[in-house]
Amino acid sequence: MNQTPAQKLLTIGELSQRTGASVRSIRHYDEHELLASVRGSNGYRMFPDKAVTQVKQIRRMIATGFTIEDIRGFPDCMLLLEGARTCDQISDVQRQRLETIERQIADLERRRIRLLKTLSEGAIPPID
Repeated sequence: MNQTPAQKLLTIGELSQRTGASVRSIRHYDEHELLASVRGSNGYRMFPDKAVTQVKQIRRMIATGFTIEDIRGFPDCMLLLEGARTCDQISDVQRQRLETIERQIADLERRRIRLLKTLSEGAIPPID
């Protein structure tokens, strides 16, 4: 298959090198239909150049606390533009994710206080 430079497809290894994502993560994103891959004549996954931006955006969103399922529901523009600003369609999801993180932080802080008290008193304190 002859390709012009604009049509060059990336191997999963090349995509991994260009994005810093592991090959395993890229396969995971592809299996969840966040990326569009094609199979080469050798059966290996091949990715268009735009997948570099998509993988970087996916990694940013995951680092912010979003799940693969959350990201699947986001508009395509969120994946196609590197550094894309969030849009109104996902503001509710962002607020819900923030509330979850804040609850987790509060729970961890309660556990931390109990553990500090246990260490200082030498006994596990009763549950409040």
